Amino acid sequence: MPTNITLVADSGSTKTEWCLINGDSRATYRTQGISPYFQTGEQIINILEQELLPQMPRKLHIDEIFYYGTGLGSSQNAKLLHDSLQSVFMDTYVEADHDLAAAAKGLCGKEKGVASILGTGSNSCYYDGEKIVKNNPGLGFILGDEGSGAYLGKKIVQYYLYHTFDEDLKANFDEKFHITKDEILDSVYRKPLPNRFLSTFAPFLSENRGHFMIENILEDGLNEFFFNHIYKYRESWTVPLHFTGSIAWYFKDIIQQLCELYELQLGTIVKSPMAGLIQYHTEINPRK
Repeated sequence: MPTNITLVADSGSTKTEWCLINGDSRATYRTQGISPYFQTGEQIINILEQELLPQMPRKLHIDEIFYYGTGLGSSQNAKLLHDSLQSVFMDTYVEADHDLAAAAKGLCGKEKGVASILGTGSNSCYYDGEKIVKNNPGLGFILGDEGSGAYLGKKIVQYYLYHTFDEDLKANFDEKFHITKDEILDSVYRKPLPNRFLSTFAPFLSENRGHFMIENILEDGLNEFFFNHIYKYRESWTVPLHFTGSIAWYFKDIIQQLCELYELQLGTIVKSPMAGLIQYHTEINPRK
């Protein structure tokens, strides 16, 4: 019986990771992030045709696509992604689901756990080993996204523009970004993808670890995530807490400290759930 050729995607607002699974072989591709909140179907199709297809083997037929992306908690957005993928991969079975499902399947497999995303945005859920049972709502970078790259980036910009940074941090910021107040405001309030723009300031935190203002931003931001999300699941005290995303990965020491402080069981912290997703779709729950 021939093996299905499978394409798995994990997409955030900043980047999308694609993995082509053909038997025992794996090929990974990257494109810009896809968000149906900020991009039209035409723009999404353009990303697929201009960024993804040129990287892939020509004339290779994909049997199935499992796409997980930000913003797909909305059925309207999920349909937009599904239809965009289907228009490019016409004779392919396509599933489009929320990136939180990718985190749950990739981190927990068939076990119970609380799965959290801390990347450009943030989100969390309680997963019972088969499906997401509880999800404290993600409110986006304006109303929520505590602990995310966009949230932390917003704090950095606030500290800078409010002249809260001391002279050393202000000098470091100016040397790294070379950006004016007007340019910042224009990018936030007028240009597309403001959450992606704000998240570009997050690396400033890792480059200035040890400064008390930087540590305060990190500890307050991640503690806000625990208070507003992790705390909302009573299961958090009985099952492992798993994390994925660039913020979780680069600041895992603070997550570990918070878990110890609140006497919570820390599970795994990975930069991307892709390895777990590949295992899920090939070994744990392959499509027959």
